[in-house]
Amino acid sequence: QVQLVESGGGLVQAGGSLRLSCTASGQTSRYAMGWFRQAPGKERDFVAAINWIDGSTYYADSVKGRFTISRDNARDTMYLQMNNLKPEDTAVYFCADSYGATWFTKDYEYDYWGQGTQVTVSS
Repeated sequence: QVQLVESGGGLVQAGGSLRLSCTASGQTSRYAMGWFRQAPGKERDFVAAINWIDGSTYYADSVKGRFTISRDNARDTMYLQMNNLKPEDTAVYFCADSYGATWFTKDYEYDYWGQGTQVTVSS
């Protein structure tokens, strides 16, 4: 079983920054982890993902150049540094763990999910 706990969300003004953390415990895949987000009334969307083995990263076009995903293998923790935040980034952010992603960007590829952390960006 895998447990994922997100932290670091909050309220920030447009142009500000936040860093989200996702701490994993249990039998994590050590293969791929990702961040997704869901705004009210909308579907859950891919944000970023990282290949735990070789460090390759993947980003949604909407966050490229503003968000950075990283990992700390020793701490089993994944991060999402979010800079130049915009009101449209407002959502609940979820981290997820995958045992066998091919695309890394599809939510159905992920096996375990955290409870989410709220990010609110005011204009």
